[in-house]
Amino acid sequence: MKNMFFVLLISMVQPVLAQTKLEKALTSLENNYGQEKVYLLTDKSQYAAGDKIWFKSFVFDGYNRSALSTTLFVELYNSDKKIIDWKTVLLTNGEGSGDFQLKEDLPEQVYFVRAYTPYMTNFNEDFQVVKTIPVYNPSSKESLVISKSSDWSAKAFPEGGTFINGVPSKFAVRLSSNTSLPENWSGKVIDTQNPNVPVTTFKSFDRNVASFKITPASGKKYQVIIQDNAGKSQTIDLPQVADSGLNLQVYSSKEGIKYTLKGVNLKQQLQNYKIIGTINNHLAYKANINQLTNEASSLIPTKISNGANGILQLAIFDDQDNLVAKRLCFIKPGNLKIEKAEIVGQNIKQTPRSFNSIDLSPESYFKHYTVLVSEDDGTQNPEEENILSALWLTGDFTSKIDSPAQYFYQNANTEALDALLISESWQRFDWNSLLSGAVPTIKTISQPYLSYKVKPIKNGSMLINTPVNLVLRLGKNEPSINQFITDQNGYAYLNNINNDEPLNVSLFVNSENDKESGTDNLFVTVEPLVNPVPFKGNFPGTKYTLVKAGENKTVAPIISRAINTQKNTKKIENADVQIEEVKLVGKKQDPKEELDKQLSTGMFSSMNSTIFDFVNEDQHIAGSNNIFDWLQGRAAGLTFQRNNSGVNVPYIRNQQAKLYLDETPTDPSMIANLPVNNIAMVKILKGAGLIGDAVLIYTMKGNMKSKSNEKEAQKNNSSVIKGYDKPSEFLVEMLDNDDPAKKIENDTRETLYWNPNLFDSDYVPPRIKFFNNDSAKQYRVLIISFDEDDNLLYDQKIFK
Repeated sequence: MKNMFFVLLISMVQPVLAQTKLEKALTSLENNYGQEKVYLLTDKSQYAAGDKIWFKSFVFDGYNRSALSTTLFVELYNSDKKIIDWKTVLLTNGEGSGDFQLKEDLPEQVYFVRAYTPYMTNFNEDFQVVKTIPVYNPSSKESLVISKSSDWSAKAFPEGGTFINGVPSKFAVRLSSNTSLPENWSGKVIDTQNPNVPVTTFKSFDRNVASFKITPASGKKYQVIIQDNAGKSQTIDLPQVADSGLNLQVYSSKEGIKYTLKGVNLKQQLQNYKIIGTINNHLAYKANINQLTNEASSLIPTKISNGANGILQLAIFDDQDNLVAKRLCFIKPGNLKIEKAEIVGQNIKQTPRSFNSIDLSPESYFKHYTVLVSEDDGTQNPEEENILSALWLTGDFTSKIDSPAQYFYQNANTEALDALLISESWQRFDWNSLLSGAVPTIKTISQPYLSYKVKPIKNGSMLINTPVNLVLRLGKNEPSINQFITDQNGYAYLNNINNDEPLNVSLFVNSENDKESGTDNLFVTVEPLVNPVPFKGNFPGTKYTLVKAGENKTVAPIISRAINTQKNTKKIENADVQIEEVKLVGKKQDPKEELDKQLSTGMFSSMNSTIFDFVNEDQHIAGSNNIFDWLQGRAAGLTFQRNNSGVNVPYIRNQQAKLYLDETPTDPSMIANLPVNNIAMVKILKGAGLIGDAVLIYTMKGNMKSKSNEKEAQKNNSSVIKGYDKPSEFLVEMLDNDDPAKKIENDTRETLYWNPNLFDSDYVPPRIKFFNNDSAKQYRVLIISFDEDDNLLYDQKIFK
């Protein structure tokens, strides 16, 4: 949505020669308060230990995709605030994706995914995304259950913030809880002098809010008594009735937002009062009252937001620029501006493991799509949050809102949304601080991609204001030589690096002695300029609680199906590995086999192995920090997960592998610190006899020399930049019943298709294609997209 400035003069305004305090504040607001928010979409709402969490992130600056940041940190925590894993995600046009592989032995509990850009760390961390992820494990000694606690509290909020004698006032009643809210509740308003006769009564719109109207009388004290469907009640006091002040009333419609101001016992009446409307911290509406009057009203047309939806903050200032009333309201609540997917063809079947496809229009203005296809059995609860509620509501408020997506469904209750906004306040900035001249301190400036500072050292001394040569090699590409001059602190800088493969940085300097090597006595370190920031706050309360599990632990059917899907995946991966190994049978003895015979003994010899030979083959390992970094993605079924010390730990088929150094059990930190030029062979065992799944590291013996070292001696003059985490590939394949090794008895996949970047090319129109599982009779398809003008496409359909 484009920012527009619409000035309405309720009466003639005299020219002003110098900026007022309010005008200075508005200028500061425009220049200093750009802020971001994140929506994180996951493929499921709950997981089993051993599952993979697929996620797509959308970063917004207001109601547009953000151009401020190209980097997003996404972190996975357990309930004790210990980090389990983290990803550095590349953002393109405010969008990025990734995945977390959960360990099979992960304890059953609630986990949390936190997402934020480096720029967001300049502001309150309460605006960062912290998403609740329940993870179930049948082997855990504790079980997650929905809490039955109804420990809620209530508050009443007058519209505009004032409660004035003789003026009808609208109130919102808001419930809050760290666990869950009651399904239904109601209340009544009483005069404490006559408590047996209610002034008015009301019923809740939803779990969050209700509203009522009352005309107060001076000198009276009013209370609200609230009772839930379980019989719990609470009594709260309404504010003291004032004898003077300003009353603000607002009504939203598809034509615009109508407001009415009523002044009571004001010295200057409403003369020189100002009405300010802001959207996304930008001035969108301004009106001045320049005559003596006790009442004024006007309609703010929807063109202030270019016809788009969003929240308008109205603020009323008196003749001395003091804030006297404020109100949040939603623009066009009953007319959401959302595009739907244009489907031009479909081939949908209910047959088990059948091929299905959905064709999107290649003529659409929308070219890139996020698509999720899941089995729909008709029992799913409505989604609690979606991209609409994150964009228009929860991304800008820190209070907990129960099921915020409900306010943006078709035929949603617009009165409920209005009451909710009466109970909220805009916290992206504070008017009093803004009027005082305060501005946020920006310590972390948004930078394109990733930047690093390189510290070269020669003979133990830093090289200050010195020319140095850095050889950069991305993955297996050809290296490039770049000359830098270090600064007065001895640093050279690599700016705006966009890589998802290891980038090797090697240092060379010109030698004064022709006989001295250009790499002798050189040492180089590379440090990122922006790092993840520790989480200081507390995780939000959840509706879950942990209880001790009984002997016969009950497992929900959806979790049993997820565990069965994991077993199927392992079976397919194991069959693929065995096929590759069979291809090797019958080959003549080669140097690799000779090396294996020389280094391996007894129980560590197995045909079911993958071997990497560093003595006879150039494995290009010189630029890797350690052997684990080098092994990433090189062996089928072998993955790595970081432990609490930040060290990669090997996993085979999602289970932690045993680790041996020269056939002696060891730990990951020992291997991580082992110089790579000392390694002769690496062997990956999968299900080998008594050993099982294991990674074996063998060091050089006798006169062995590394083939890699013959080309380039490994010294401390190199360092490796990891860069962005590359998302895993979601495989769309048919389970082959004809192959006995891959035969799957029961296909129980819940997520049938996940594509965070389905795009329309000149040659291939956008097609969603997936295979059915064994039970799905209908499919839930979610499609999200933005066009070049950031118009939103959001569509969720059921296909049968």
